[in-house]
Amino acid sequence: MTSADERFRRDYTPPFLAYLAHPEEKALHAAYELGRRAMRAELGLLTLVRVHHEVLLEVLTTANDVDEATSVVADASAFLSEALASFEMGQRGFMAGKGLARRSARPG
Repeated sequence: MTSADERFRRDYTPPFLAYLAHPEEKALHAAYELGRRAMRAELGLLTLVRVHHEVLLEVLTTANDVDEATSVVADASAFLSEALASFEMGQRGFMAGKGLARRSARPG
């Protein structure tokens, strides 16, 4: 893991744990900002997902039962989806630009 990856993991863990403790819309904003920060730091999508799953695995080892683990996974999924929103928007922008370039290159 690179130092940038390690920094991202350190930054990712507290908001993720805070969201799991209080899964509210306001806390999801932190996930979105983490996704934006990952993009600005030129971290890949796979790095973000790997960090998420590493932290989630640590949390799941503390679950008291299957119901608690199921709840944690559901909330973690919402957090990850929000963190990935920036990547999704970037991809859509890229695909739109690619389509525009293709249309402009057509003759006539």
